[in-house]
Amino acid sequence: MSTLTKVEIGQVADFELDGAGTNPAWDRAVWQPLARVGQGLSRYATRAKILYSTTGIYFLTDAEDQKLTCTLMEDFADLFREDVIEVFLWTDVRHPLYFEYEISPLNYELPILVPNDAGSFCGWRPWHYTGSRRTRHASQVRGGPKQSQATVTGWTAEFFIPFDLLIGVGRSRPRRGDHWRANIYRIDYDVGVPSQWAWCPATAGNFHDHQNFGTILFR
Repeated sequence: MSTLTKVEIGQVADFELDGAGTNPAWDRAVWQPLARVGQGLSRYATRAKILYSTTGIYFLTDAEDQKLTCTLMEDFADLFREDVIEVFLWTDVRHPLYFEYEISPLNYELPILVPNDAGSFCGWRPWHYTGSRRTRHASQVRGGPKQSQATVTGWTAEFFIPFDLLIGVGRSRPRRGDHWRANIYRIDYDVGVPSQWAWCPATAGNFHDHQNFGTILFR
């Protein structure tokens, strides 16, 4: 198990999202910096917060930026080919199966389940993606308009992944004291080779390197 990156997260009551993380519940979470990895040239600061409730897990990400490299205008598109934040949740290490969530600055999402067989993997889309199984998500942009190719100074994304959506991956509803393996990743396409950031720097070579994911402890 990776011992390089760990965080304890607190339990809160469910709350509404505005994309900017203005809800006071976020005061209970500590910013987690993402380290720049890979060969990209951008040096933007990137960070994240995590909380959970009895019904799901919350993420807030903040990313400095200069340009919104986003042309995809639909959910379930290949968002990883443009500016994106990605979250990986490996809830049960007995099985090489984890949940991946992607969100773009324009608030489009890609939720998939990933079976990873020794590096051979493919994503599966959720079925009956409604009601208590549906995520909630929002994004905001600062320093410019929220539109494709806009000049900006940064963007934030706030999203909620319900535990009901994770049923079937094993240990999908944590109790206090439980831990999940996880990672948070950012890709930005402003300059030449894509720039990348990781909460778990040990995954620098491959963001699907689930054996080097960090640990979330539910307290």
